[in-house]
Amino acid sequence: MRAICTNRQFKALTLVEVLVVIAVIGVLFAVFMPAMSHRPMRAPRIMCTNNLKQIGLAFLIFANDHHEKYPMEIPVVEGGTKGIAGFGVVVPHFLVMSNELNTPKVLLCPADKRTLGMNFPELRDVNVSYFVGLDASQTNVQSLLAGDRNITNGGSANNRILLLTTNQPVGWTMEIHRGSGNLSLGDGSVQQMTGGRLRDQLRASGVATNRLAIP
Repeated sequence: MRAICTNRQFKALTLVEVLVVIAVIGVLFAVFMPAMSHRPMRAPRIMCTNNLKQIGLAFLIFANDHHEKYPMEIPVVEGGTKGIAGFGVVVPHFLVMSNELNTPKVLLCPADKRTLGMNFPELRDVNVSYFVGLDASQTNVQSLLAGDRNITNGGSANNRILLLTTNQPVGWTMEIHRGSGNLSLGDGSVQQMTGGRLRDQLRASGVATNRLAIP
């Protein structure tokens, strides 16, 4: 029987080859790490967008059952919230759509530090992440229907209602989504917007002054 040779010689990497391997690893690290680091920030933003899509759909379903009008356009005696819109409280607008929303979980943005409301009877504005556009309508598809509560005009809300006009420095605070935000428009669609796009959307809304009930 022939003896099996176990003295195999392995050629060691040269210094140049080692440097090449290190360089390749460095390039891969530089390419993939930014994408990995942004995943935690993008995930809540996507979930927030999905929440607003469900909220927009709830508004549309409600309008379909109420002569194509949103709660803010219908008197309280007819199942709407028009009579109390001026108080700036947000929860009533969502309570009349509780059947369409199914769960208050969709009213809290994952990037918001607020506490989740466990059920609709106990829901308060402090459990909500999204404003309600008091002048929104289904017939005006570019109107501001709902969106992240970190929207600002550079000042403070007046009696819980934020007034936005095209000649104001409107934008987003850093409280949620790091200075950007999401909007649900009159047709129920959802747009991710920077401050610049938000100003363009105000001009496209067709409303001289947009009244937003901020939670």
